[in-house]
Amino acid sequence: MTKRIRLVAGLLFGGFVFGGTAFLATPYLGTAVAQDPAKGAKPPVEDFAKYLSGTVLTGVFTVDGKPLDKLTEERYEIKSAKKLDGYESLWEIETRIKYGDKDISLPVEINVEWVGKTPVMVMDSVSLPGLGTFSARVVFHDKKYAGTWKHDDVGGHLFGRVDRAPEKPAK
Repeated sequence: MTKRIRLVAGLLFGGFVFGGTAFLATPYLGTAVAQDPAKGAKPPVEDFAKYLSGTVLTGVFTVDGKPLDKLTEERYEIKSAKKLDGYESLWEIETRIKYGDKDISLPVEINVEWVGKTPVMVMDSVSLPGLGTFSARVVFHDKKYAGTWKHDDVGGHLFGRVDRAPEKPAK
């Protein structure tokens, strides 16, 4: 593979390697940041918790095998996100999930893995009360999210934007 092809492929897929240094897009600003893999840069856990807490994820999802011209809306309200003490990658996401005829609030324990400074939520056969069993990979970058999902035997893609939740008026 030529250097040019590696560079273009890397840019398309979010990062590239040049001279032993990985360049990855940051999840918040969308700018390239040099990271030396040997230095083991720490992921910005506190920044991601602050970034995700108090947000609304609004987007759409596809269903494998169905036409792509009629996407179904989804909405996730994230009250809080925090890494659980004593675990390497386990987080608790206090959320309200709305899709189809479902509207449920619950805490979800989910793994957050890091590609440099980019967070990826990982679910492997997680049972959510009232919703079913899910697997997913969801990446967050520059006020957007995108990924894949599976609910029992059905799956697809999902994508949307991350916005601050509207302020609730004081009582």
